[in-house]
Amino acid sequence: MKRSFVTLAALFALAGSGSVAFATGSHEGGDAAVGAPGQAAMVTRTITVDMTDNMRFNPASVRASQGETIRFVVKNSGQVKHEFVIGSEKELKEHYAMMMKMPEMEHADANQVTVAPGKTGEVIWQFTKAGTVNFGCLQPGHYDAGMKGAVVVAAAKGAATSDGHSDHKH
Repeated sequence: MKRSFVTLAALFALAGSGSVAFATGSHEGGDAAVGAPGQAAMVTRTITVDMTDNMRFNPASVRASQGETIRFVVKNSGQVKHEFVIGSEKELKEHYAMMMKMPEMEHADANQVTVAPGKTGEVIWQFTKAGTVNFGCLQPGHYDAGMKGAVVVAAAKGAATSDGHSDHKH
């Protein structure tokens, strides 16, 4: 019993220090439809996303093309810490539940950035499949308050969409 407590305490200590990482798409059951970490050399467009204390992203909706790599410059214009996390709605909700239990957890994954008040961070992401990719702030209370958004990814001509169908005409 004592060993389990020490192990659990160590896990929480690591989580609080930011040494525990959770990457979208890399854990069991991850959703590859959200895309993949992008490379700076492949960026085709930069989008500035503002995070505010009224629990909103501006813009909350972004359009992209399949295969496009976007640099998100994420600015926190509020007075409290915010996050920008890309994932499926299911992944965001699961991670949000974890954040509610461990609110001081910090992230260092390609699909997310934690930004202090008045600061700016960035995420470079490649949208590999057509469909909707979600993003949200997973700080406790923020996601539930509506701090979420979506990237609508249009299929490349002749490419298969996330439902397996092609967009070309027969």
